[in-house]
Amino acid sequence: MAFRQKSHQASFRRELNAPENWGQLVWPQFSIPGSLSDVGLSEKIGLGRPELRAWALYDWANSAFITVIVTAIFPIYYRTVANQSDIKLDPHVAGERLAFTTTIALAIIAVLAPILGAIADTAPVKKKFLAFFMALGVCATLGMLTLGPDRWILASVLFGLGNIGAMGSFVFYDSLLPHIAEHDEVDRVSTAGYALGYISGGIVLLLCIQLVKHPGMLGLADAEVASRVSFAFVAIWWVAFALPLFRKVPEPAIVRTTSRGTVALIRSSFAGLKETFAELRKYKQASIFLLAFLIYNDGVGTIIRFAVIYGEEKQLESSAMITAIVLVQFVGIPATFAFGQVASKLSAKMSIYICLVVYCGVSVLGYFMTTTTHFFLLAGLVGLVQGGVQALSRSLFATLIPKHKSSEFFGLFAVFEKFAGILGPLLFAVVISLTGSSSPAILAISAFFAIGALLLSRVDVAEGQRQARESAAE
Repeated sequence: MAFRQKSHQASFRRELNAPENWGQLVWPQFSIPGSLSDVGLSEKIGLGRPELRAWALYDWANSAFITVIVTAIFPIYYRTVANQSDIKLDPHVAGERLAFTTTIALAIIAVLAPILGAIADTAPVKKKFLAFFMALGVCATLGMLTLGPDRWILASVLFGLGNIGAMGSFVFYDSLLPHIAEHDEVDRVSTAGYALGYISGGIVLLLCIQLVKHPGMLGLADAEVASRVSFAFVAIWWVAFALPLFRKVPEPAIVRTTSRGTVALIRSSFAGLKETFAELRKYKQASIFLLAFLIYNDGVGTIIRFAVIYGEEKQLESSAMITAIVLVQFVGIPATFAFGQVASKLSAKMSIYICLVVYCGVSVLGYFMTTTTHFFLLAGLVGLVQGGVQALSRSLFATLIPKHKSSEFFGLFAVFEKFAGILGPLLFAVVISLTGSSSPAILAISAFFAIGALLLSRVDVAEGQRQARESAAE
């Protein structure tokens, strides 16, 4: 038993040991969240009012989970520690299990999102639902303190619950946007939120890497224990920076009120869901956009979630890949803000086109990737467009729907987003199971971007916005 313990510690430390020049990484010069009270700076980045700043800080809060748990450190921990014994028998088993876990978690929230969204449009509970899902994600992340060697089942369950919590909270977080931002503000507010998320994700990832590399800083036994403590730190960060949203962002007024009980409200939500799908046909441009989003976001989500797993299959150094992910965070900060400005000049639709062309190139080049230099190049390209395509998709959709049905339609937006997230991980799981390689799946992702761009070309944004304004006025 002692040998086994020593073995997994050495393996995990070797996988996550950062380069010797970690300390030479240049920390970017940026303002901390508190300084957003500087009205001049806030106005420039689209966060001129307190409620806008508080809303955007939830991206800052939640991005720690996305960066550390979904993208970087947890996948390596899952592979080297939680699946330690089984991975010796089959090196692809951890990737397959993580892909199936992701698929199940996102399928659950995809089913729940439109139902709860319909409820939130008939009762003032948007912030309560957001708080519930956030609490679920935070508790699951804290629970990762109890992980250890070969506890892959518990690790899978906690990872799945954490994803349900994070993605579920985003449904109601997104639905608040059209209630606090004016029509000409949504692009800048949305991109500012994503930019803050990049800053936060980069800071937390660097702190956690330093902790794993130097566990003695906090008197911890080894890198394995330090990694679990870093997961708990993510949970604390999430809660701490989410608090301003609950204090400063008001619960939106409800147009369609109801005094029915809980059971009747749930029944009406199913009827409301059916009504939402029927009403979606009235908003043709929003419908076409959602279909385009479903397809191209599949590629975006897959690249985010499986970059490290794919890189390890190519036998790239884990420390180098994590360095590249840090690069993505800090390249994404100015790039996301820049896309907010580009959208104001070229339009959100044209800006999304630019992002999809770059992503298509990333998936094709990824198929031929063989070195860490290639990984860094691809990470830089992803950093340029990742925040832009996600933020502008969110803000463009917000302008194509009536405000009084925002939770309902953002519930559908979440369904399309999460079902898009299902296809990519499922593809990886199936391809790995059948071929022992995920390279063909990486190449196939380029088709998602191409088809998504083709469908996006069919969206008449001006007509969709006109129809949404008229519906809201009625």
